[in-house]
Amino acid sequence: MTPHDQDTPPGPPADTPSGAWRPGDRFRRLYGEEPLHLLILIVSFAVCGYAALRWRSDDWLSIVVWFVGAAVLHDLVLVPLYAGTDWILHRAGGRRRTPDDPPRTAVNHIRVPAFVSLLLLLVYWPLILRNSPHYSVSTHLSDTVFLRRWLLITAALFGASAVWFAVGRYRTRPRGRTTRKER
Repeated sequence: MTPHDQDTPPGPPADTPSGAWRPGDRFRRLYGEEPLHLLILIVSFAVCGYAALRWRSDDWLSIVVWFVGAAVLHDLVLVPLYAGTDWILHRAGGRRRTPDDPPRTAVNHIRVPAFVSLLLLLVYWPLILRNSPHYSVSTHLSDTVFLRRWLLITAALFGASAVWFAVGRYRTRPRGRTTRKER
């Protein structure tokens, strides 16, 4: 918020036609976002509070240790790993030859399938590594299929991303060449 915004009273700006101003504009000017944003935040905090109350047990210390450990692991290990990998991918992609060349978007075509694949690995870690003895007992299903399926999903994600990238490059290729018949 700028000092100028603090001096102006809430309501329609002076240069706004009276029919173009809506009641939600005042809230948007004061809060900075749409009312739906605030509603989603309130619901999110309510769900988190409910989950915290449901987890309340005699073992609350292990929950606190898990949250702190996850935050430290993410901030001190994973974020530098993400940033370093992203830096390497950008450096490997090279620079534009001229300012008119389109930016190389191959990094996003690596980043997105890698993120989805690692997210699936994080969620299904015990099953992929066959480190979940209770799964087979509880479900009467085999846990031997998860590694193979995760690898197939990862290959399909990277394959689809490569096809998408190739089609995008094909569609945006320069078309300035002429053939002998056109000359």
